[in-house]
Amino acid sequence: MGRIRRATSRTLGLTAALALVGAAPAVGAPTAEHPSKWELVDIGQRTCVTSDFGHPGQYFLVPLRGYWTTPLEVGTRNLPPGSSPQPTTIAPAERYHEDHVLEGVMSPLAPAPVGVYTAEVWASDGRTTQAVPITITFEERCY
Repeated sequence: MGRIRRATSRTLGLTAALALVGAAPAVGAPTAEHPSKWELVDIGQRTCVTSDFGHPGQYFLVPLRGYWTTPLEVGTRNLPPGSSPQPTTIAPAERYHEDHVLEGVMSPLAPAPVGVYTAEVWASDGRTTQAVPITITFEERCY
């Protein structure tokens, strides 16, 4: 009789736990109570560019963590004069991302005098805008 009682208790406990899990929304999924929550992560991006040529095919990473229910507009700013940042849109994340979602944004860099420039990668959901720094070093030659 003891075995039957223990087995019944375990079965009822497992059934109750499964019922709770089945009733809960997907882990980290956005709901009315928990709207979009995302963060642009500073990963210490840096690049070296030849000063007399620039880098017409330059991309920068847009490292995001979390989830969002509306498209995010992302881009770069404060680039050296003559550069042509090309903002883009990232579709809503379907699930919570604990690690980084890495997207890229094209940011052609024009030639610039030798020196160190601090630009930014930014992301916006229309209400909140976040930015992280990018270090761009222009040298005569990059090794």
